[in-house]
Amino acid sequence: MSLINLILIAFAMSTDAFAAAIGKGSRLSAPRLFNALKLGLLFGVIEGVTPVIGWAIGSAGQSYIEQIDHWVAFGLLFMLGAHMIYASLNGDDDESEDTGPVKSSVLGTALTAVGTSIDAMAVGVSFAFLDVNIAVAALLIGLATFIMVTIGALLGQRLGNLVGERAEAIGGVVLITVGSFILYSHLSAA
Repeated sequence: MSLINLILIAFAMSTDAFAAAIGKGSRLSAPRLFNALKLGLLFGVIEGVTPVIGWAIGSAGQSYIEQIDHWVAFGLLFMLGAHMIYASLNGDDDESEDTGPVKSSVLGTALTAVGTSIDAMAVGVSFAFLDVNIAVAALLIGLATFIMVTIGALLGQRLGNLVGERAEAIGGVVLITVGSFILYSHLSAA
């Protein structure tokens, strides 16, 4: 997989965390850079670790589905992308809803970060079937998430939910496009 595809996937994976950060930032009267950086670091680390977990799970089962691995990668990326588009169109933004004091704690924020990184774990599973350096992919996903969450937290009050929902839809389209490219490249080489 090319570096450009990995960068596109990295930023696509960060869009739901970006939407959550916009939601958190929109509730702050004056977001501070230090707090935004801490939030970005927390989300970035968690989002960077989860594809490695998914990759390990996928690697364990790779020998069983080696003949259809490109279909598995396409299916996972397509379903994740479609879900992201669906969620953005239907306003399913659970991460940005405030559910009381638990959400404002470090534990609540970490749980939100884990919730937004489940899709990165599924992408990690698909990486096990592709020619991907998981360390580079995880680093790019973590870095993209750090950047996007920091920006989202700082601009949350100005951007509101509109940009977060659109960002998630764009991320979904990117995942479907990359998945389609993977499928096309494997089928045309056969």
